[in-house]
Amino acid sequence: MHTNLTEFTPEQQDFAAAVADFCRREVGTRAQRDALTDHGTHSHSQELYRKMADLGWLGVTVPEEFGGSAGSTVDLCILLEQSTRGMAPIGGIGPTLITGAAYEKFGTQAQKETVLGGIVEGRSQSISMSEPEAGSDVGALTCRAEKVDDGWLINGQKTWCSNAHFADNILLVARTDRSGAKHQGLTMFHLPAGTPGLKISGIDTMGGKEVNDLYLTDVRLPEDAVVGEVGNGWTQLMAGLNTERLILAAMMLGTAQRAFDDALQFVTERKQFGRPVGTFQAIRHRVADLATEIEATRLLVYRVARLVDANPGTLFPREASMVKLKATEVAKKTALEGMQMMGGYGYATEFDMEHHVRRTIVSTIFGGTNEIQRDIIGKSYGL
Repeated sequence: MHTNLTEFTPEQQDFAAAVADFCRREVGTRAQRDALTDHGTHSHSQELYRKMADLGWLGVTVPEEFGGSAGSTVDLCILLEQSTRGMAPIGGIGPTLITGAAYEKFGTQAQKETVLGGIVEGRSQSISMSEPEAGSDVGALTCRAEKVDDGWLINGQKTWCSNAHFADNILLVARTDRSGAKHQGLTMFHLPAGTPGLKISGIDTMGGKEVNDLYLTDVRLPEDAVVGEVGNGWTQLMAGLNTERLILAAMMLGTAQRAFDDALQFVTERKQFGRPVGTFQAIRHRVADLATEIEATRLLVYRVARLVDANPGTLFPREASMVKLKATEVAKKTALEGMQMMGGYGYATEFDMEHHVRRTIVSTIFGGTNEIQRDIIGKSYGL
């Protein structure tokens, strides 16, 4: 950790060191990671995730009444940066923590005990917003939930749902009213993964088994399955943007740093024309630019995290979009530049750089595309 720049407390420095050490011991080699992920096919190892839960790390921001340690947003970013830098295959952590934050804000006591308590114990959660015709335009979703005598009847299709194939619960956003504007009439529902009528179908991607289509056919949920208020789902989604975008940014910060570390090691050791390729000006300058960009990103991530900690309940749409935009663009650039510096070796599956490329390319798409982030930032200046 670059403690001189980001002003971590001694406890936070120790936490960062502990996570980094855990990753070195548990997944420090390709052989260890392959054993946990079926040679990279899966992005999430439940075995490793449980070990982190046993250490109390997954509940870092969960309130103490549900078994967590009630830590800060800065603490959360430290966990995410260090675990992704260490290449821990816990792909479920981002969606789980994003989902958990929504339950913490809007869930009933029973829902919080189930979901937040589950997170502390190492269970995964998922959130489902996107549909085939509603991606960036989330307000256009059509999956419908109708009120019936014994609760709710839900029909429709969702897509790009991370974690659904191993999550315990899915936070489903559905339409309960069509009479108003498109952002009105949306409601959040607590959907246990084993509910009858729910079919989960994986989507093959460059990153392996990560996302899914959901098909809901006459899915029945009890009346108390509503999370928050009926018809207020859009406002509730907006209330979670600080957390969601910071989580994604911190994860990509760690990934960018790891891609940089791997590239630096390669250009330091690889020799051509009688000297390390990193000593050639073209490579040396590229390394300098990437190091500067990553350092700037780290400062932005932790600045926004501290802003959120100091102003609980306040929305920071400009800053949240900036941090997601910057971290994901820098991560993608670092991985692609790393591949270029490594030449053919960067393209070979023997090395991790091609994994970094696949992981970072999608980061500018998920969690709100970077085009949408730029639009939000621009509008925040009255444009």
